[in-house]
Amino acid sequence: MAAILNVRAVLRGYRLTPTVAEALTRLLDDHVASIHSRTRISGKALSIKTQEYRVRAICGALVELRQGGFALESPWNLRRKHIEWLVRHWVDAKQSGGTIENKLTYLRALAGWMGKDNMVGTLSDYVDREASGLVRSYVAEVDRSWSGNGINAAEKIAEIAVTCPRVAVQLKLQVAFGLRIEESFLLRPLEAVKDTGMLDVTRGTKGGRKREVPIEVKIAVLEEAARLANPLTGSTIPADRTLKQWLNRYKAVLRKHGIVKKGLGITSHGLRHQYLQELYEKVSGVPAPIKLADTRPDPELHKEAMRRVVEAAGHSRVTKANAYLSTFARQERLAKPSPTIDEAAKALEAAGGNKTHAAAALGISRQALYRLLEAA
Repeated sequence: MAAILNVRAVLRGYRLTPTVAEALTRLLDDHVASIHSRTRISGKALSIKTQEYRVRAICGALVELRQGGFALESPWNLRRKHIEWLVRHWVDAKQSGGTIENKLTYLRALAGWMGKDNMVGTLSDYVDREASGLVRSYVAEVDRSWSGNGINAAEKIAEIAVTCPRVAVQLKLQVAFGLRIEESFLLRPLEAVKDTGMLDVTRGTKGGRKREVPIEVKIAVLEEAARLANPLTGSTIPADRTLKQWLNRYKAVLRKHGIVKKGLGITSHGLRHQYLQELYEKVSGVPAPIKLADTRPDPELHKEAMRRVVEAAGHSRVTKANAYLSTFARQERLAKPSPTIDEAAKALEAAGGNKTHAAAALGISRQALYRLLEAA
């Protein structure tokens, strides 16, 4: 049976009017764990963590509306004008495009529960994202791999193994198979190995999207993980810890060894980047774009490498590979010297004041041009 969030406990932390709280409680009791996604594969209920994010986002929006002068008696009174006001409020507060999109996603779910499917749009329906500096980029501009930051993964993990062998073996699983953190926690090494030489990644995946990853010559990592496996669950989380407790322990060990952005400038997620970058190079024959190599691969090999990376990462769209690899075009653009304010002014004059044309002539985005002009 799926775990359901204690909705009332969360709502008590917000100053909602009695009528709003009562109506919202009924809606959440019926729907808080239901899926509201076109891309999710799993039919399972949402995790407790996602349920809580959803409830807090909805409650926070209702509180903001009341503070903004909208005396709603019930969530059923929500209208498009209220959503428009919220977006303007969030934009004015300098919240990121990703943060606002997430909030709109939760409000879209709420609207769907009330039969108002078309009431909440995407951020682009309310603002010009590029002009407002709210473009959400899925193309890497910085190499987040450990190797790209001068860290030898094998040596660092060996150092961590002295502190905690379990954390070390989970890191080894991440670098060997490109696993996410939770996937490495929940992998059951004795069950996941298939006769076909593939590793079955099924637990802890994003959106329930299962995948298979080639084992190749990395069986020793799985054997080590199997020796540390919890006999009750088969995973490498010890029997006396919950998933949340183990995550806290995992983070504490990494902090001790400097595996944080403010420390060595890396996170354990960088091991996943490293795996996928190495996979691209293995298939295409040239380093990933983020590695700033001078050579480009054969177009067909590039296409196949991108397909393999997306498949190994457990994503549905090929473009998601750019979050780990970057693109040759983006790296070439970043390598170019930034135009000066005088050059921007001349380009804008030559384009008759058209910022889109001026930005194209300068080889930068319109957002970058706006920033340059604001600095003048």
